[in-house]
Amino acid sequence: MSHAGTQFGPLLREWRQRRRISQLDLACQGNISTRHLSFLETGRSRPSREMVLHLAEQLEVPLRERNYLLAAAGFAPVYRESALTDPGLQAARKAMEAVVHGHMPYPALAIDRHWTLVTANDAVAWLLADVDPALLVPPVNVLRLALHPSGLAPRTINLPAWRAHLLVRLQRQMEVSADPVLAALLAELRDYPAPRGVMPARVPPGVTAAAVPFDLATPSGPLSFISMTAVFGTPTDITLSELTMESFYPANEETAKVLAAKMLAHGSASQPRRAPA
Repeated sequence: MSHAGTQFGPLLREWRQRRRISQLDLACQGNISTRHLSFLETGRSRPSREMVLHLAEQLEVPLRERNYLLAAAGFAPVYRESALTDPGLQAARKAMEAVVHGHMPYPALAIDRHWTLVTANDAVAWLLADVDPALLVPPVNVLRLALHPSGLAPRTINLPAWRAHLLVRLQRQMEVSADPVLAALLAELRDYPAPRGVMPARVPPGVTAAAVPFDLATPSGPLSFISMTAVFGTPTDITLSELTMESFYPANEETAKVLAAKMLAHGSASQPRRAPA
């Protein structure tokens, strides 16, 4: 989405249409008249700062984009974007690292809005031992690492299902955020060699598990994981709002035993790996 020279009305209408919400539904949801909403979208009425934020909340517009809506309406941005090293984010940064490191011996990592690696624990490094070193040069993109022919793709046992799951997730994220970087990443990933007979953006027929597992071949035998995603609640900083923590749990006893043995062999004093700024 290009914001240069964009007025509030067309931008609001674009977000409403992106969310597939009618004017009537948004007006009812936001407790305003359909007439007033129509006037806002056509530019016949100028919104207050409070109205911009109210409608952005109803449409679940990301914080970064809310600043653009405010600017388009003639108001100063209200959401700050801090570096992760900023003292104001110290508590959040410690919480993130506690979640990632405390998840040992199971893999866990944190990513930003573009799937760039922020930090990861040693269990993630164990799984990446034989990938192309070029893919590990910062900034490391986690999706590229997962689906690149020189990354984890050749060792992913259920690549058709896992690839489809990741692409669908990325496409939904792109639709929600309107981020052109994600659109370019999705196009790149779709160009990678796809498993034969599988549509690139659909979960293959026959996948009936409660969650799509991540099955990986390793020197210690096949490992199987289910994943959980966590975000910070009620963030008011853009950087914090765009951080996601991905935690992987053993999907079977064999995987749990292998990782526990690996932890024992390497010691329990390892520290989380942080991607260079």
